[in-house]
Amino acid sequence: MSVLRSRPVLRWLVPATAAVAVIGGGAAIGTFAAEAEPSLPPRTAAQLLVDLQTSRLEGLSGTVVQRADLGLPPLAGLLPGNELTTLLTGTHTLRVWYSGPERQRVALLDTLGEQDVIRNGQDLWTWQSRTNTATHRTLGDAGAGKPAAEAMPSMPATPQQAADLALGAIDPSTEVSLGRSATVAGQDAYELVLQPRDGASLVHQLRIAIDAKQHVPLRFEVLAKGSDQPAFEVAFTQVDYRRPDADQFTFNPPPGVTVNEEKAERPAAGKPGHVAPAGDPQVRPVGSGWTTVLVARLDGPLGGKPTGAKPATPATGAAPAGGLPDVDVSKLLGGLTAVSGDWGSGRLLTGKLFSVLLTDDGRVLAGAVTPERLYQAARG
Repeated sequence: MSVLRSRPVLRWLVPATAAVAVIGGGAAIGTFAAEAEPSLPPRTAAQLLVDLQTSRLEGLSGTVVQRADLGLPPLAGLLPGNELTTLLTGTHTLRVWYSGPERQRVALLDTLGEQDVIRNGQDLWTWQSRTNTATHRTLGDAGAGKPAAEAMPSMPATPQQAADLALGAIDPSTEVSLGRSATVAGQDAYELVLQPRDGASLVHQLRIAIDAKQHVPLRFEVLAKGSDQPAFEVAFTQVDYRRPDADQFTFNPPPGVTVNEEKAERPAAGKPGHVAPAGDPQVRPVGSGWTTVLVARLDGPLGGKPTGAKPATPATGAAPAGGLPDVDVSKLLGGLTAVSGDWGSGRLLTGKLFSVLLTDDGRVLAGAVTPERLYQAARG
């Protein structure tokens, strides 16, 4: 079953993740409920993965609902970010438009304003209604084939994006099986179930509902250990596989808009298509598979006194050097649980699907694992 280890198993779906528009909030989670289980011809898990790999999507539009209940404590509000970070909590309704790898549209509309990301050929537009400002970028070689979704948050916003992240990392640590068939957004669908074999993972299962005819992921659910309700889910409630009209991808600047022109992207020397990251966060992985722990070192101890010159203050809303957001560390640490052991001491942040350990000696350890697995990594 070598297909289970195929990294590009959903490579054709990556551009489609850009075709998303959030057009409202507070949609009832009841819209995620599947209808009566349909009778479908037998398919194996391997056959479903081949279906995903070989399918060709020419166009798509529809409505998507996303819900996240990650168990974040109130202190998570201390972390800075723009409106897109709201996708980490609550329920959101999304609209989807996709017309090939060079035409996608993403818009975020909440009660306070709207944001749009539109990819039309080599032109990439972003717009924010609150400030009535737009940014235009002409994509160079580095942007060729890239979806506009890369301008969106890392939180999966569509079933396609979520499924790509999950299936792209299948390895022997994953048990793959078939779930129950369902009807999602009026379409009969098979269900693919991914389950970690390692008991230290906080993830119980990933469930992916796949359109029986079009082979497109229609629903994606993540269940945490000890719960029968998804901690994260994203699903179509309506879908249309016809190619959207071209005018859906044309940006018409509203009156009074301020347009900022950005330079075209250029690939890094010697690595076409590769863009070097800004700064070196010194992050290293410990372990593999579902229980990988990411370890990073901060500039100094969390509770220590500042040493040397005071660093330059970043611009409002910008991240400081090293890529870490500008947070009120004292308030953040004050809301976390104090922990200690033979690995040292620090503070612990936990959610349904993740654990984060901030040690007093200036390390940050994070993963979709139990705190005990973080402590084990901290000893090393």
